[in-house]
Amino acid sequence: MVYNTVGFPVLRHVLKPNLDSAHAAFGWFGLCRRGRPGTSDRRQVHGEASRSKLVCYELQHRALLKVQGQDTAAFLQGLMTNDIHLLTDAGQGALYAHMLNVQGRTLFDIMLYSLKEAQGTETRVLLECDSTLSESVQRHLKMYKIRRKVTISACAQLVLWAVLPQHGSEGSEDVRPELVSPENALVFQRDPRTEAMGWRLVVDREVSPLEVMKSCQQGEPEEYHRHRYAIGVPEGARDLPPGSPLPLEANLVYMRGVSFAKGCYIGQELTARTHHTGVVRKRLMPVSLTAADGQSPPEGAPLVTQSGKPAGRHQSTLGDRGLSLVRLAHAKEPLMFKSPDDTLVTLEASVPDWWPKDTF
Repeated sequence: MVYNTVGFPVLRHVLKPNLDSAHAAFGWFGLCRRGRPGTSDRRQVHGEASRSKLVCYELQHRALLKVQGQDTAAFLQGLMTNDIHLLTDAGQGALYAHMLNVQGRTLFDIMLYSLKEAQGTETRVLLECDSTLSESVQRHLKMYKIRRKVTISACAQLVLWAVLPQHGSEGSEDVRPELVSPENALVFQRDPRTEAMGWRLVVDREVSPLEVMKSCQQGEPEEYHRHRYAIGVPEGARDLPPGSPLPLEANLVYMRGVSFAKGCYIGQELTARTHHTGVVRKRLMPVSLTAADGQSPPEGAPLVTQSGKPAGRHQSTLGDRGLSLVRLAHAKEPLMFKSPDDTLVTLEASVPDWWPKDTF
């Protein structure tokens, strides 16, 4: 298949958004101020953390880029798995997608946010990506830009936060958090991958999320990653090494990150063929170490069943949680990997609640 970044055939497929998402984009996007709010400011805003029902996590492992210009929509449409028109035309405030290589394997997992302060016909989009791959993403975009009227720039003055219900706060997942100062929120959208991932908030580096969110406290980033691993949501280069995972094995369909009606994009051929054949034999699944004794499987460690049959490979670990690429035929069996001292350590895979009920 020949990939032409100048003119991609596009079938607009406008879907009704099924997330309760709304847009809160205020202020001039180019504003850049220095400094960070002090701990004393945060305590003054919310002194009683025990009463908080929301927890904000600063996502330092994610970077933000601004893509703008009158050709932005057509440009991004040919480079990513999802349909940009859901963002620009259908009013969906956030969009999850992957950028693939020509072999159809994932290079980058990205999140796109619509910025409504566009001037004239110019479209502005905020692109979230892994911070260690930010320069690679920019090079990838600029390589395919050619004569497109698009500019790409880093946004070091902005900070991305994840907002999750506090553990044990019943019913809070269904209620949109209240903003006490919406003018300070450039982006405030529900995470498009699954409702279990809460909301995404983008503010200026000088603004504390505790000044923006009502009944909120700040949490440690490790808690955010433990939550991701517990429910099986991959994110970034550690979970999705560039050029290695197949997007459908990484559950891109389940995370609403791909359109099969949008038309051509780089890496589409293998992705579409796999989808239409309906054959996905392996999936990235959450695993727990049931008898690890402090031993974690190294990245890429082969997994086997109790009878010794190949069952996949391990991807990443945090404590007693992790993600593994598991053969579905063995997903309900105890899995094992060999530790450095040649002992077998048991893993147990689980099916996330947010997956379709007919997965198996």
